[in-house]
Amino acid sequence: MDYAAIPNLPTMFFDQARRHGDRPFLWAKRDGTYVPQSYAAVAETVRRLAAGLHQLGVKPGDRVVLVSENRPEWAIADLAIMAAGAITVPAYVTNTVDDHLYILDHAGAVAAIVSTGRLARRVIPAARSAGACNTVVTMEPPSDPHASGIDLYGWDQVLAMGDGAGLDVEASARAIDREETACFIYTSGTGGRPKGVMLTHRSILANCMGAYWLLHSIGLGDEVFLSLLPLSHSYEHTAGLFFPISIGAQIYYAEGPDQLAANLQEVRPTIMTAVPRLYEVLHDRITRGVDRKGGRSAKLFHDAVRLGRKRYEDPASLSLGERIYDRLLGLLVRRKVGKRFGGRLKAFVSGGAALNPDIGKFFLALDVSLLQGYGQTEASPVVSANPPGAIKIHTVGPPLRGVEVRIAEDGEILVRGDLLMKGYWLDPETTAQTIVDGWLHTGDVGTIHPDGYIEITDRKKDIIVNSGGDNISPARLEGKLTLEPQIVQAMVYGDKRPYLVAVIVPDQAFVEEWASQNGRSANLEALCDDEGFRKAVGQAVERVNADLAQIEKIRRFVVAREPFTTENAMMTPTLKVRRHKVREHYWEKLDALYGRG
Repeated sequence: MDYAAIPNLPTMFFDQARRHGDRPFLWAKRDGTYVPQSYAAVAETVRRLAAGLHQLGVKPGDRVVLVSENRPEWAIADLAIMAAGAITVPAYVTNTVDDHLYILDHAGAVAAIVSTGRLARRVIPAARSAGACNTVVTMEPPSDPHASGIDLYGWDQVLAMGDGAGLDVEASARAIDREETACFIYTSGTGGRPKGVMLTHRSILANCMGAYWLLHSIGLGDEVFLSLLPLSHSYEHTAGLFFPISIGAQIYYAEGPDQLAANLQEVRPTIMTAVPRLYEVLHDRITRGVDRKGGRSAKLFHDAVRLGRKRYEDPASLSLGERIYDRLLGLLVRRKVGKRFGGRLKAFVSGGAALNPDIGKFFLALDVSLLQGYGQTEASPVVSANPPGAIKIHTVGPPLRGVEVRIAEDGEILVRGDLLMKGYWLDPETTAQTIVDGWLHTGDVGTIHPDGYIEITDRKKDIIVNSGGDNISPARLEGKLTLEPQIVQAMVYGDKRPYLVAVIVPDQAFVEEWASQNGRSANLEALCDDEGFRKAVGQAVERVNADLAQIEKIRRFVVAREPFTTENAMMTPTLKVRRHKVREHYWEKLDALYGRG
């Protein structure tokens, strides 16, 4: 594939569809069995839907919000929106009505496409209130087929409209310039409100090219991808949809995290991209299963991990006997582990958040090729990754082909190349602060080793990236918490973790009132571990949680022993919370919140 010669993303797809014809492309479960749609069949549906959207009044440059779980229709809708010259605006299925309303209004979306009736119940009220969105297309029948205030269309209805449009969709799509915006990916900022990252056809194609040269050494051929991470995430959108299209691969849609083990056996993927949380879950399931079984097989497994780690960290340290035993364990243990992943896996790719090196070494010790990468939505999103056969799991690998990386004087990682975003939608000021003289200021701090491998050492910006790769603004959540009369200060934590926790400072008036009613001392230090008091504080936290998306909910919390002040160094002179000081002070308690059940 000559990526530099591709005009744009939908044209790349149409060309691949002609090349591969009836070869399977998208697979999804139907009545318990995976059923395929061919490249040719998907291309025909994309043409019909793009023409139908044109009939609905969607014009080049218009924004169309897409809300759906991973399924073939997601990919078809995305390709059709782009083929119509419009801009896809993916939104998370966990979004609330208010979240959808903000994105619809901020993007100025003229239409929305939504999958299920359950999701439509949140999208339709938002569309009704939005300024420009008058049209909603539903993949499945909505619960209220006669919603007032908007024009509601079924998927098949829009496809039928496209049949009579007389529009040459492929010819129109071929005229789209590489520099045009392909999609807005909304990502949280320190101010709390998500920013619309404008990714172009050029930037996503640059990432696809980088991924190709990263993986070409494993022998790219008839590849099979298993898609689990939400397609609304820039990582899956590029690495799990457009890169597979670029190499003519097949894509299977996983049924969800709970069915992942079964899906791996059914699909037998050759490549899978996911976030660290997936590998944490797989690690836990594998080790728990081994320990439950016990006996000789458990001993062999743990020996395989131990010797595999030793081989990775210092190959010369293995004795002759250990090397022989290690090879034997490859047959007795590692081959069986490989079969748990389908038996033909060439590479797991980890991105979206930092991977715990111990988790990485666990898989490498079992001869599972796990490639840690690094990126940001603003870079479409992959900047660097460990190449197969030369993995240094404590790093994020060297930059992809066509990507330049340098370290600023203050240690910040700067990135340049065709992969960079066009900017933030309607936010030229933040765009100018983020891309300076052509260099993306990532907000991450790191070093570049002499061999070109990048190591991330810190973060400059206060954005939480959980182990699922979701970007979450702690400032926004802290603001919501402190709106509750019972809470005066809060610090939200969860970077590289599976869920959010917080340190809560209760309002003194609330402390005194509760203490008086319950016959306790109004001393915060005395009350912070009192279960009754914690329950009262928890009621305020739950009120906040009720209006938050699932990934934003505060699952557990610590009641602070004292307020954050300048005297205890937990606040700056300008009264900003010093997060690192609060984390240091409450580290043991915060860490313990992740060890309960």
